[in-house]
Amino acid sequence: TMQPGPLSSTYASRIQEEAEMKTCFLFPGQGAQHPGMAKDIYDTSQEARNLFDLASEACRTDMKKLLFESDEAVLKETRNTQIALALAEEAAALCAREHGLIPSGFAGFSVGEWPALAEAQVISRFDMFRLVAERGRLMDEAGRRSGGSSMSAVLYLAPEKIDRAITEAGLGQVWVANYNSPVQCVISGTESELATAEEVLKAAGAKRVIRLKVSGAFHSPIMAPAAEAFAELVAAVSFSDPKATLFSNVTGGKILTGAEAKRLAVAQITSPVRWIDEERNIALEGFDRCVETGPGTVLAGLWKAFGSSIPCLAGGTLNDISSMTL
Repeated sequence: TMQPGPLSSTYASRIQEEAEMKTCFLFPGQGAQHPGMAKDIYDTSQEARNLFDLASEACRTDMKKLLFESDEAVLKETRNTQIALALAEEAAALCAREHGLIPSGFAGFSVGEWPALAEAQVISRFDMFRLVAERGRLMDEAGRRSGGSSMSAVLYLAPEKIDRAITEAGLGQVWVANYNSPVQCVISGTESELATAEEVLKAAGAKRVIRLKVSGAFHSPIMAPAAEAFAELVAAVSFSDPKATLFSNVTGGKILTGAEAKRLAVAQITSPVRWIDEERNIALEGFDRCVETGPGTVLAGLWKAFGSSIPCLAGGTLNDISSMTL
């Protein structure tokens, strides 16, 4: 039999370079979902199929059916969106690892922070799926019970000007929910005050203010009933210290202990997502690249707007991952 020859020097050095690239996985939030997401990974990986079985068991839901057979309307319901995204993102991370992409840092946007917690080994995947299913259900209920609340995207007005305009207008039921980029934020609030805020922000110089199709004012005090109920569920779950660099939406900085991770997991429901601060801290940590392990390229777009020279690559499909690796 023929012995395999030595690796070509170019090929060998490429493998070495790949292994030495300091990589941060970024997991997107609601809005990135689409029917059929992660099917390419499911079809080609036994590990991914096992992951779907685990998630189905944890949530007592047929996750294969939810991701591959639901229409957009069903997937848009928060109770479905959150768990579907967490699974698609965990599948993308698993696929990336199978292809030799070894991350040393994790960050997620809103619900995306849960796959990040599992990847950093703060909680088990089973607990992650179980808690995300409950989080989605509780946030959905809080939104419906609030008597009319929603969110709006504010384009091309600096975050500090948005804060100031809301304060000066005396709007006590509107808050900045997502500090997405220097040119885009999202506000949350009651329907009546949100309508006023939209006019106030246009007058302050916002190019566009777009009402989002969501079932509640996420990442605002309106979600307090969800946070309180969720705190009871989280209390019974063991949270370990992160085994890799992990970033927080609530603080924008690193999460250092399991106790801190647990506290922030609850606070995150009512706190704004400080993504700009998080991006700044990711960049300061010395990563060579970020990979958006999940559907779409929303976070890659926000990363570009943030202006870092570190690349943020799409990593949500088998093709994306294969093109990055050998």
